[in-house]
Amino acid sequence: MKNISIIGASGSIGTQTLDVLRSEKDINLVGASVHGNLKVLRSIIEEFGVMNVAVTDPGVREEAELMLSSIGFKGASYFGAEGLEAIATLDEAQTVVTSIVGMAGLKPTIKAIEKGKHIALANKETMVAAGGIVTQLAKAKGVMILPVDSEHSAIFQSLQAGKHSEIRKILLTASGGPFRGKDREFLSKVTKEMALKHPNWAMGAKITIDSSTLMNKGLEVIEAKWLFDVDYDDIEVYVHPESIIHSMVEFRDNSIIAQLGTPDMTLPIQYALNYPDRHEAVAGRLDLFKAGRLTFEKPDRETFEALDMAYEAGRAGGIMTAVLNSANEEAVDLFLRDRIRYLDITRIIGECLRRFDQRVEPTLGNILEADKEVRDYARSVAKG
Repeated sequence: MKNISIIGASGSIGTQTLDVLRSEKDINLVGASVHGNLKVLRSIIEEFGVMNVAVTDPGVREEAELMLSSIGFKGASYFGAEGLEAIATLDEAQTVVTSIVGMAGLKPTIKAIEKGKHIALANKETMVAAGGIVTQLAKAKGVMILPVDSEHSAIFQSLQAGKHSEIRKILLTASGGPFRGKDREFLSKVTKEMALKHPNWAMGAKITIDSSTLMNKGLEVIEAKWLFDVDYDDIEVYVHPESIIHSMVEFRDNSIIAQLGTPDMTLPIQYALNYPDRHEAVAGRLDLFKAGRLTFEKPDRETFEALDMAYEAGRAGGIMTAVLNSANEEAVDLFLRDRIRYLDITRIIGECLRRFDQRVEPTLGNILEADKEVRDYARSVAKG
């Protein structure tokens, strides 16, 4: 029996992880956190018998305590940011699924690694902001970081066909999002409702907006650099609108190994939780006869400038990928709250990248300090 905990259990990846657990009888859920969705938390407790829970939204603490009391919960309950760390470091958990969105996942992921927990990583912001710190710590602790993002899972699976020294390129696929083929005049009129309609994937609001700007792919480029120890020049983005090939690896003998599947996150989640074994599928079967033609395009880097911003931040080094990540998180949040227009997202990110110093050493303290400063500056740019 493998014991796991989930931070971010009520989000898109968290709920799909629960779908996987329903078919995996040898995986036991020992801990789960939610932000404020008490309905989901109650159902998790009642269905899975989980005995360690956390609620991070301080505004619902009293309501959460009443709910736990009303159902006769006998386990341990935690609240606030400390609750994330508690769920991430449970003694009985061997693997932690980090499905919380944003920088909030960084500290609990580091705490989990320090405690020797394997990480099923769905929180890309952790690797974007502090990839060097996280990968070095994981190596020192003998911990596996198993990617849950569909693209990075595909790369991880494809890499089983060769040695690291044989890699020529990582070929990272992108759907192109809802605005593929559109120009900047069109983007100037994009509404929140338009940006939240992804053509292929059902995801949370933040990642859906990131997909529409291609920033999600830029963040995945940075994540791939750290996960697979490759140079930025060796990561190439291909727009693949069918979302059937989830990513590929090109080896030095010109072989290209790809992983194909339906656009369903339960497949990479299941693979990460059972690695190196494969179990009976939770995701639907891919019918290649129905899949039809598979196409590839170069990304439109002039219209969707976020992709190049990510490459530039990665190559700059220092804390610049953390600056990029924090600026993007804040700008997307402002857009989702109707405070800025769609094209203001990348404008604000660009202003932040020009403002902050790449020479700052990327320590955890400096990254967390920069996170606050960048968010403050992003809000001031938005008001200006």
